[in-house]
Amino acid sequence: MLVKAGVVKTQTRRVLARPRTVLPTVFVFLFVCLLVVVHQNEPLRQKVPYLRDGKSFDRDPSERREQELGAQRTLFEEEHRLLESKPGHNTIFGNTLVSLTGQHDRDPSDEAKLGPAPNTTIVSFSKAQPVAFNPYPQYNTAEWLSRHAPHVACPGPAGRVLEDVRVFRGRPAGFPEPGFGSYSVLGLDRNLCFERETRLGQYGLLPVVDDDGEPLDWEKVDWGELQERCVALNQARFVMEGPKNEYLNVQEDGEDEDGEEPSSDAKRAAEKEGDSVDQTLRRFWRKPRPVKSQHKQPASSGNNDTAIEREPRTALLLRSYTGKIYTDNDKQVIRSLIAELNLRSGGEFTVYLFVQIRDNEHNLWTDEGYQAALEAHVPAEFRSISVLWNDALITRAYGAGLPSVKARKVYHGQFLPVQLFAQAFREYEFVWNWEMDSRVVGHHYDVLARMGEFARRQPRRGLWERNERYYIPSVHGDFDSAGFREQVEQRAAGRRRVGSGMGDLVWGAPKIPVVDPVGPKPPVEDPQDDDYAWGVGEDADLIELAPIFDPVNSNWVMRNTIWGYRSRDFSWGRLPRRATIVTQSRLSRRLLDVMHREDLRGNHAASEMVAQTVALLHGLKAVYAPMPVFFDRAWSGEQLDKWFNGGPGGQSGSFGSAFGWGQEGRFGGATWYYRATPPQRLYNNWMGYEDTGIGGAEWEAKHGRTCLPTMMLHPIKDIKPTEKGYKSESKLTYA
Repeated sequence: MLVKAGVVKTQTRRVLARPRTVLPTVFVFLFVCLLVVVHQNEPLRQKVPYLRDGKSFDRDPSERREQELGAQRTLFEEEHRLLESKPGHNTIFGNTLVSLTGQHDRDPSDEAKLGPAPNTTIVSFSKAQPVAFNPYPQYNTAEWLSRHAPHVACPGPAGRVLEDVRVFRGRPAGFPEPGFGSYSVLGLDRNLCFERETRLGQYGLLPVVDDDGEPLDWEKVDWGELQERCVALNQARFVMEGPKNEYLNVQEDGEDEDGEEPSSDAKRAAEKEGDSVDQTLRRFWRKPRPVKSQHKQPASSGNNDTAIEREPRTALLLRSYTGKIYTDNDKQVIRSLIAELNLRSGGEFTVYLFVQIRDNEHNLWTDEGYQAALEAHVPAEFRSISVLWNDALITRAYGAGLPSVKARKVYHGQFLPVQLFAQAFREYEFVWNWEMDSRVVGHHYDVLARMGEFARRQPRRGLWERNERYYIPSVHGDFDSAGFREQVEQRAAGRRRVGSGMGDLVWGAPKIPVVDPVGPKPPVEDPQDDDYAWGVGEDADLIELAPIFDPVNSNWVMRNTIWGYRSRDFSWGRLPRRATIVTQSRLSRRLLDVMHREDLRGNHAASEMVAQTVALLHGLKAVYAPMPVFFDRAWSGEQLDKWFNGGPGGQSGSFGSAFGWGQEGRFGGATWYYRATPPQRLYNNWMGYEDTGIGGAEWEAKHGRTCLPTMMLHPIKDIKPTEKGYKSESKLTYA
């Protein structure tokens, strides 16, 4: 045995002495030592990414990821349930005119928008009485006329100029502060309260009579004629024609996957098809209609025409579809959109009902087919403002560039028809993509104008970083302060960012080999050399109502839904991208033109990601407007920041994002998200319908009329009188 042991030792020494075995042996020895040291040394463990948190080598990374996300869900549910027993639970519900406070707490500029309502009968349902609310510019003052052509008042459906919306001073004492967003940041008056009859009465919630005292027949109202007449009366104020799409160059309209230019025949075919689509749009979307009333030219302002500032115009596309049943509330809201955005502004906006014809067997593109679809699917009073489209049109326009049917369907291609609208209606500088199931409790012009002004004030430095997080005042402080801006930039430091190679901030368009940016270049090389000046006074190409987040690693279901944007040396997986949920957005003509070109070239992304990504890649100005969002329980600012801005550097995207699959239940108690439940309940109560024990005639007789501050709600489905005892779904629902 001793001899055998000696032989083994001798053989071992010989093997270890061989040059080819020494280095591997040393490596194994050192690696074992490293494992021992890391096991006992926590600081070192933090420096070795694949050994953090004691994760074993044999566990699948996706399994670890899912376990961590599951732990987050469990913790959120625990905190969510705990808050049900805490003060502040459900305080957004049941607030009425009985408890108004802060009636005189407003700035002088906001006070100037309020005035007596001489034509308003004193309401019997409240001791507090409403006042008129006029959020429009001070038309036709000396200051106005020094820079603008005169504003001409436009008659409404009853033959007279519409009255101001009536509001109540103050806000319900028990109504909480918003969890996200801010009234003051957007320039909105938080101490106004809207009640249903004084808000929607003149749009059909109450009986409306014409000048002869007869009940108004809404079915006979021609809203298209009213809008067109209003624009004609005010045409001296506006830029009435827009430029051609300067980004359309057939020589650049796409390369094939091998990087080869299309053949001359292919170019001619694409050009011919494009002309054919344009002719179709002009024929059916821009069909000339006689305006019944003669257009009176406005009086001269007395100034040289060169001093007049031509005002940009905006189209609002109210998304609808065949099979949609228009409730009374739907009709009242559409009327209020037209009245407040077009008729009262003198044509600054035009509202369209943008209807998808889902029946692919219906031959839409004939005079008879188009008219038949209008009569079958659109209420009579809105037919003259309707623009119809179908899959056949999208295929004709984009089929060559986007051969994938999936890419062209409305689920992933919601903005394709909007892009075509922008090609046909060149007079609009901006287009709102507006969800039919959203509601503004407030004044439409007030909300949209304030958002546009906020976006115009925003500097570009650090803008994409501020965009990617929910603004929480109690955590972030003043939005425009250096503290918030610097805090965001510092938290972004060290992260892998998209930019021009100058530091960690997005600064101009990123350098991507498959994109030729059209946006402006930064005025200085390093963003640190810009004193938050670049971009101030520049209209935003994109306005979103929620964070513009980075979907990479977020587990959002459509984070990788991308077509094109690739070459031999650049895979689509490397493409920087951004997204926003929901798709209610304002887009500039420039952005829509660039999106149109990208789609013709085969570059496309999912609906919630396409406008944001194109704006990023082309260096255009995109802004998240932090509108107030409320919750049904009293989350602290720190909790909201943790659950909704929990990504690296305080962003709302990346790992653990609330937008990720299985995490969207966090939005269940919010007032704006497509999975939220409070919006329907709040709006039902506001309309006087019982929901979850609140609302209805008996409840209001005891507690008063529900009154709400300015807010936006989504989703709202089929508002109609509810059965006694109706209860909205309020439990957490996950994807």
